[in-house]
Amino acid sequence: MEYGLIGAKLGHSFSKRIHESMWCGAYALLELDEAQAAAFFRERDFRGVNVTIPYKRLAASVCDRLDPVAARIGGVNTVVRERDGSLSGYNTDYFGFRAAMERAGLAAAGKKALVLGSGGTSATVRAALADMGAREIVTVSRRGPVRYGDLAAHADAQLIVNTTPVGMYPDTGISPVDLSVFPGLQCVMDVIYNPLRTALLLSAQDLGVPCANGLYMLVAQAARAARLFTGGGADESLAEPVYRKLARDVSNIVLIGMPGCGKTSVGRALSLSLGRPLIDTDTEVERVAGRTIAEIFEKDGEPAFRRLEAAAVAQAGRQSGVVIATGGGAPLSAENQACLRQNGRIYCIERDLSALSREGRPLSTDARALAVMYAARAPVYRTLCDRQVRNARSIAACAAEIEEDFCENTGD
Repeated sequence: MEYGLIGAKLGHSFSKRIHESMWCGAYALLELDEAQAAAFFRERDFRGVNVTIPYKRLAASVCDRLDPVAARIGGVNTVVRERDGSLSGYNTDYFGFRAAMERAGLAAAGKKALVLGSGGTSATVRAALADMGAREIVTVSRRGPVRYGDLAAHADAQLIVNTTPVGMYPDTGISPVDLSVFPGLQCVMDVIYNPLRTALLLSAQDLGVPCANGLYMLVAQAARAARLFTGGGADESLAEPVYRKLARDVSNIVLIGMPGCGKTSVGRALSLSLGRPLIDTDTEVERVAGRTIAEIFEKDGEPAFRRLEAAAVAQAGRQSGVVIATGGGAPLSAENQACLRQNGRIYCIERDLSALSREGRPLSTDARALAVMYAARAPVYRTLCDRQVRNARSIAACAAEIEEDFCENTGD
């Protein structure tokens, strides 16, 4: 291997895609246990390597020299084998974190910051925050001097950075802290990038607190590493276009709206045009249950259907880079809304009530029932969605409008 990433678990890493987009070099992913990682560094059979959990401190210990930032932090995530065979260690996460904060307009200067977690990434973040002028930096961990049960004593925190894996795929929907404890909170950063919006970030958005995920941090640190690998041949300005494309690629298109408004048909058109899988949550419910939705309603009732639907929505929402067509009632629960928001840009498809298909739809039995349903659901749809799109001309036109908006507004 000439260039690549080593770590214990790399199944969902974006690093190969990022590096090969930036500088066209072949980039490998190598999952190693502790003994294998130690042997890898002893053999030194590589030109440049990135290092992730749990080998950053090991990498620092085997390097012949460390740049000042890496030496100060005590952790290395980029190792370059020099022409004489010696190893130089760098911490490009430091620069990635600073770049992500600055891009999102999240300032640390003069603020009291809580850093959740005490591992290698936490050390990197604390060093960066200090250099960015944070007034006070408090580390919160399960076994350190300040623990999660002590947060009331730090309710004056203005900035929170999560460096733990709490809320990361596949265990989404969990937040490490309750943000309502911090009345003066001004910004939140979560270094997790899958999902794009963790439960912590969704909470921040709901409170109107500026926030950002770790995707740009990942790309910016990779840009700095690529420059080190190539001796300056890789252009760090490529971070922005690579980030925007990656953000689009991993974001979901989520379609909500009344039963019969055309969500599945529009979803098929988008799937075909963009080359993305389509997940229809009603179809998934029927597949799992082995019965039609009408049969589920008739034999087990609506509560049983909603439980199956919630499971289908949770599974779909955890995916990346897909089109999701939901059932009409799926967006009504707060849990389903969070699942759809975590990776998705949400579109509400509007259609005249008289044009809605009612065939095979247990809750759309007649025009009056449909009108009552619309009055109850429309405010929820409109609050949840990022954009409303009318399905009045054709399926193709509706899909084209969504595709144009998605490409323009995802990755900002």
